[in-house]
Amino acid sequence: MKVTAMEEYGLRCLVHLAHAHAEKHSLTIPEIASAEDLSSPYVGKIMATLRSGGLVSSVRGRSGGYTLSRNPRAITLDEALTVLGGRLFTSAYCDRYHSSKSSDCVHNENCSLRPVWGSIEMIVGGVLRRMSLADLAESEESMRSSLSQAMKDSLKDNLERTPALSST
Repeated sequence: MKVTAMEEYGLRCLVHLAHAHAEKHSLTIPEIASAEDLSSPYVGKIMATLRSGGLVSSVRGRSGGYTLSRNPRAITLDEALTVLGGRLFTSAYCDRYHSSKSSDCVHNENCSLRPVWGSIEMIVGGVLRRMSLADLAESEESMRSSLSQAMKDSLKDNLERTPALSST
C-alpha cells in the first residue's frame, strides 16, 4: 500500500475546506496553497480532481472559491481517497493482474496471498468508511480516539462477517 502525494495533499486540502465549512466560508486556491506550502497549480489540479469527483464545489469571481459539496460528516475518508487515487486495496487485484486467461500467476487455483489482501482490504476499508472529514478536522488527540474506535468496530464487524478470520 502506498499513499500518493495526490492523496496526502488532497486530504490536507479537504481538511482546510472542512474547517472553512464550519465557519461558512470558501477558500481560494492561493489560500489553500499557502496554508500547505504547495504551488497554486498543484492545488488547482487537486481541486479539479475533487470537483470532478463531486466532493467540492467552486464559485468564480471576486468572492468565489471552493467549498465542500456536502457536510464534512457525510464525506468518508474512503470516498475521498477513492476520488483522489482509487482504492488503497482491492480484492480484484488478482482478477485484474493475474486473470485465469493469463499465465502470469501460477497460483490461480490455490493462493495463500489472496486472503491476506482481502483481509487487509476489509479492515482498512472498514476503518476508512467509518472516518469522515469532520474527524480529520478535529485535534490529533480526538482523531486518535476516533480512529481507535473505528478500528475496533471494523475488526468486530469483519470478524462477525468472516468466521474464518476469527478462528485464527
